[in-house]
Amino acid sequence: MDDPARSEPGGAVSGSAPGRVRLASSQGRWVLTTTVLGSGMAMLDSTVVNVALPRIGADLDADLAVLQWTVTAYMLTLSALILLGGALGDRFGRRRVFVIGVVWFAVASLLCGLAPGPGMLITARALQGVGGALLTPGSLALIQAVFHPDDRARAVGAWSGLGGVAAAIGPFVGGWLVDGPGWRWVFFLNVPVAAACVPIALRHVPETRERGAGGVHGFDVAGAVLGALALAGVTYALIAAPGRGLAPGVIVPAVAGVLLGVVFLHVERRRADPMLPPKIFAIRQFSAVNAVTVCVYAAFGGFFFLSVLQLQVVAGYSALQAGTALLPTTVLMLLLSARSGELGQRIGPRIPLTVGPVLCAVGMLLMTRVGPGASYFTDVLPALVVLGAGMVTLVAPLTATVLASVDVDRAGLASGINNAAARAAGLVAVAALPLLAGMGPEAYRSAPAFAAAFHRAMPLCAAVLLLGALIAWLTVRSDVLHPTEPETAEPCHAECTYHCGVSAPPLDPGEHTTDHPPPPP
Repeated sequence: MDDPARSEPGGAVSGSAPGRVRLASSQGRWVLTTTVLGSGMAMLDSTVVNVALPRIGADLDADLAVLQWTVTAYMLTLSALILLGGALGDRFGRRRVFVIGVVWFAVASLLCGLAPGPGMLITARALQGVGGALLTPGSLALIQAVFHPDDRARAVGAWSGLGGVAAAIGPFVGGWLVDGPGWRWVFFLNVPVAAACVPIALRHVPETRERGAGGVHGFDVAGAVLGALALAGVTYALIAAPGRGLAPGVIVPAVAGVLLGVVFLHVERRRADPMLPPKIFAIRQFSAVNAVTVCVYAAFGGFFFLSVLQLQVVAGYSALQAGTALLPTTVLMLLLSARSGELGQRIGPRIPLTVGPVLCAVGMLLMTRVGPGASYFTDVLPALVVLGAGMVTLVAPLTATVLASVDVDRAGLASGINNAAARAAGLVAVAALPLLAGMGPEAYRSAPAFAAAFHRAMPLCAAVLLLGALIAWLTVRSDVLHPTEPETAEPCHAECTYHCGVSAPPLDPGEHTTDHPPPPP
């Protein structure tokens, strides 16, 4: 009998050969365990940090800009580098890059927990994003490459479900840690998880990489750096503007960010192997669904950043209460996303991608009823149930439409781009929304001031969602999920090596497909 982990000389399993590990085997269970631990660590961290923000601000005597950077520094490096991280795994070995990402993430988490001040915390959060960009695509890529084709769908389903549990308990665990041993333990928690994950990966997960992969030739490092710097310049200007106005220290980074973005697009057009191949956007359905993605995840990013602060600063909830209050949205996603995906397949994505954002907009507007002494069951819960219903309606069809809009050979690339677009949209929203809502640097220290700004911010989020619904209604075809030949564009040649294994945006723990399933939140 063949050894399921048998490798080629050098320890690499051929990237073109089918996986041989069975889910029911001992090794299969270990592979599933290590991928869940790695991706769950990143997901848990992303959901618990928001809950800790008010306590971080109080402990470090930080203004709102520091809280924004605590979130956006991580999102900045993650969204800018996630495509490159997946390509590194394909080239140098998926297990190797996944393990490096886990260790990197854990070390950065330790630095976050030990940070004596805002500067160190923000720097460490940016380093966390680099680790996340290495491990996040690797977890799903390992499952796709290692497991036998007959077991991949079940393995991904188990991975997605267990990851969804991690996302669901994240706010609860974060609130308990913040109210208990302190916010620093939100980051320290990652260290023992990584310590358990790495030995399992090294002992039980076979190495895989693309056939003939090796060396650094062809990597779009210039594109990754330019993209990150462009996002950083714009983000810095948006966050600094409320406290400094149109000072040179705001205008210069803003202009530099825009110019670097233009240079980034120019470089991507000229490269033979770009990280973000412009030709793929010639596919109309792909461009349309990414426009919807940007609108939806921009609104989600702004909402979840501000709503946790609203519950604690204005409504007087503890960190544990605020974290637990948000559970209904995740529970609804876990329970109903698969059925939503089936509905989208049956009636087409156009209606779900139109109705879903509208429901989410209504839910966000209902959150404006939350004020001092708000009742959870009459004020908070109805808003979150409507929001959760909207998320259930739209996220699974959105994922499926991204994958169906391109041919199978480019599904990994397309879904990776969509994932990066979702994260970048959330990043810009967290940076821009306080500015647009007139939220000053000290707003979160005053319940009346924050409540007034929150009431201005939620209609803005709702308006962005309604724009996404309009785009979906006008541009998304109802038959795009039918088993027909997808729309094609010119061949993308070498850029197809940038299949990162990340599939679709976050926040979709339930829906999955056989070949390219989405990750959990």
